[in-house]
Amino acid sequence: MNTPNVVTWFEIPAADLARAVSFYETVFAVTLVQEPCPSGMKMAVFPAEGDAVKGCLIQHESCKPSADGTTVYLNGGDDLSAPLARAEQAGATIVVPKTLIAPEIGYFAQFIDSEGNRVGLYSMH
Repeated sequence: MNTPNVVTWFEIPAADLARAVSFYETVFAVTLVQEPCPSGMKMAVFPAEGDAVKGCLIQHESCKPSADGTTVYLNGGDDLSAPLARAEQAGATIVVPKTLIAPEIGYFAQFIDSEGNRVGLYSMH
């Protein structure tokens, strides 16, 4: 891939990696894989197949959770209502409820995760 503006990797900061892993595993009904990292970083990788954009939760003194920075939108599956409901049950604050962008584009929502990050969800339904 040689397109300069295409997302290739993302990192969501965590103050408490175990808490963040539990939160995201609950929201997406998946298992994250904790990987060893250099320089004292702790990392848990989201599952992804093939050419899908991959990313992780990361805990390190130089990575601070924030609701004010870049917003990452994660795939909400067939209907983002399910992961959005699980996020709320896991303690997230819903800041933008499921909202139609346009019928041909789909829906989005945003929440504040267990660490204080603003995270988005996207789905066609």
